[in-house]
Amino acid sequence: MEGIIKKKLSNIENINEVKILYACESGSRAWGFPSPNSDYDVRFIYAQDLDWHLSLVDKKDTIDLPINEDLDIGGWEIKKVLRLLWKSNPPLLEWLQSPIIYQSDDHFLKGMQELSQEYFSPIAVMHHYLSMSKKYFEACQESNEVKLKKYFYALRTAIAGKWVCEKETIPPIELPKMFEIISDNVQDKIQELIVLKSHQKEDYLHKREPLIDAFLSETIRENEAIANKLPSANGDIEKLDEFYRKVVRSVSPAGGGRGWIKSSFINI
Repeated sequence: MEGIIKKKLSNIENINEVKILYACESGSRAWGFPSPNSDYDVRFIYAQDLDWHLSLVDKKDTIDLPINEDLDIGGWEIKKVLRLLWKSNPPLLEWLQSPIIYQSDDHFLKGMQELSQEYFSPIAVMHHYLSMSKKYFEACQESNEVKLKKYFYALRTAIAGKWVCEKETIPPIELPKMFEIISDNVQDKIQELIVLKSHQKEDYLHKREPLIDAFLSETIRENEAIANKLPSANGDIEKLDEFYRKVVRSVSPAGGGRGWIKSSFINI
């Protein structure tokens, strides 16, 4: 599948005349709890050349391929990406730390990761994860059996919110990397469910777990109590503008089109 994904990314570049700067896995395979038939959620960041940006008309800044049962591939243009980074967009922050990378300009990725630390807003990210965890947990309470994947969606987002509360840093994308902030008995139960999920299809129904329900209820309540007390980001938009210009010039024939120069990302 990795070969198929890389070929599709290459086709996207050729057909759309863009440069893909980074492509990664963003779904359950990156989160650390895939099922045997989990699809591949591929996300990428791309750049158009200078002429595309020098237009009075706003143009489409996303590329999406038709979704099938195996593949979901979509990407955002760099201007959109940096605007979202300024707002501390949680999905983007997750992409930048994915353990599964299909294509990457290493200097670009390093620059983005450094910027993500500066523009991380605990209050914005907390409200995202709080909203998601409440939605998923409510869905889990509709019957005595629940899709195991929904349990994990609720767990991941609730624990990510707890991480923001306690550490005020970007939560790891991989669920097991956040286990240090939860009790041993909850860790053990989640590990047991991860193993179970790795052998069950996506539509598998699981009897509700009292320990997990209690943990989710308490964690969401604690997250909600502190959400509005968290700090916001204080990043300067001019720094993102400078990074944006360097990206566009690097992929534009008029700007040399020579690719990334390591020194470009020093002291951004």
